[in-house]
Amino acid sequence: MNACLTQALKQNLSIAYYQSQAIEIHMEDLRMNNKKSMELFSNAPVSEAVFKNALPAMAAMLMVLVYNLADTFFIGQTHNDLQVAAVSLATPVFLIFMALGTMFGIGGTSVISRAMGEGRTEYAKQVSSFCMWGCTAVGVMMSVCMLVFIEPILSLVGASTDTWNLAKTYLMIVVCCGPFVLISNCYSNIIRTEGESTKAMMGTLIGNLLNVILDPILILGFGWNIAGAAIATVIGNVVGAGYYILYFLSGKSSLSISIKKFTVKDKVASAVLAIGVPAALGSVLMSVSQIIINSQMSEYGDMAIAAMGVAMKVVTITGMACMGLGQGVQPILGYCVGAKLWERFKKILRFSLIFAFLLSVILTGICYLFTNQVVSAFLTDSIAFGYAVQFSRILLTTSILFGVFYVLTNALQAMGAVTSALIINVSRQGIIFIPVAFLLKAIMGMTGLVWTQPAADVISLIIAYVLYKKTARKMFYTSEIAAVHMDEIVKDA
Repeated sequence: MNACLTQALKQNLSIAYYQSQAIEIHMEDLRMNNKKSMELFSNAPVSEAVFKNALPAMAAMLMVLVYNLADTFFIGQTHNDLQVAAVSLATPVFLIFMALGTMFGIGGTSVISRAMGEGRTEYAKQVSSFCMWGCTAVGVMMSVCMLVFIEPILSLVGASTDTWNLAKTYLMIVVCCGPFVLISNCYSNIIRTEGESTKAMMGTLIGNLLNVILDPILILGFGWNIAGAAIATVIGNVVGAGYYILYFLSGKSSLSISIKKFTVKDKVASAVLAIGVPAALGSVLMSVSQIIINSQMSEYGDMAIAAMGVAMKVVTITGMACMGLGQGVQPILGYCVGAKLWERFKKILRFSLIFAFLLSVILTGICYLFTNQVVSAFLTDSIAFGYAVQFSRILLTTSILFGVFYVLTNALQAMGAVTSALIINVSRQGIIFIPVAFLLKAIMGMTGLVWTQPAADVISLIIAYVLYKKTARKMFYTSEIAAVHMDEIVKDA
């Protein structure tokens, strides 16, 4: 009996020993991965650090664009431009989910990157967990609200008798994946704080690629039309979110989504929301501004709405790439802020601004040269086509500014400049855009509505530059004073 107990005890001790060794090896792997990521942020050549983190982020955003274009493209192949108009009406409503995901993603990225720069890894895990369960709760609530208030929403966006049922069908299906949209958009940002830009890109890439594959099958093959596009969107977002969840469950991340790490204390919630809400407001107001434009444009007919929807997609090619660039450099800038690496911060920002401007110029030029070809892929009606080409070329007049704007905005978020980030995000698509839209419509009619965005772009870039200079001057000055003070303490000692 004693011999059996002794043998069992030895076996248990042996198992415990090997488990402890496995855990130690796993933790060492995590430490090595984290060290490698921080090495990239703190010591790698500036161009290498920017490209390694920004290029996958840009690719991910371009995939978001591709899947948005795919829906409209394959619906356009039905040769029913009313369905294109219906998607144009419904898309801004669905984008609100992405905006809320951005709230947790951008806010979480800013807080986590600064925490890692300060060496607060446990706090970073708590922030990551808060973002996961925050996305889940908010996503469920938003899905329920949109299903309940679907009729008033359709009235608000300007759906006509011809587009009402089509837009309703699309919205009722896509809102069912609300929580997954939030999670996917959130963690495509947060995972970059570990320096894992490729993994951050993969969830978006897989989900969107699946959506693009399913679109022709469901829309044209099965003949489900606009409902097929919505179902493909749902499946793509569920799979994309699933990839990020499995990444965390595999234990390869130095962050966490465990409910045990969830907390709103120690300023976890307030720190995320302080940066995330302004970022989300910018995206929400972008949706609101599109809804207002569509509503005002409805006076000129469904073909004008379809044309405006396609024109926005043309200019979004530049916008999405530049948005990805800004989001890609934000974790590096945030790490520099947390680690007080001010010279490196300045070098990375300078390089990013130059790269962003050149990228904007090149993409804008390409879009301008091939406007007719792009528009013809979506629209067959001659009136809608003419409108879309005209609208696209108006919107492209200021798209060369997108890169500089998004880099400056993300720099402010990385610096934790809550008030400045709020001002910029509510200005471009809200405080500036909405009154300008009504003013230019009164002066120029339908064309004035289209010129609203370029006007808002110029004014908001000026505001972003002024706020960045003010914030940077204050932050660098405070850091210099602190450094001088520390030198005096050391000398006295």
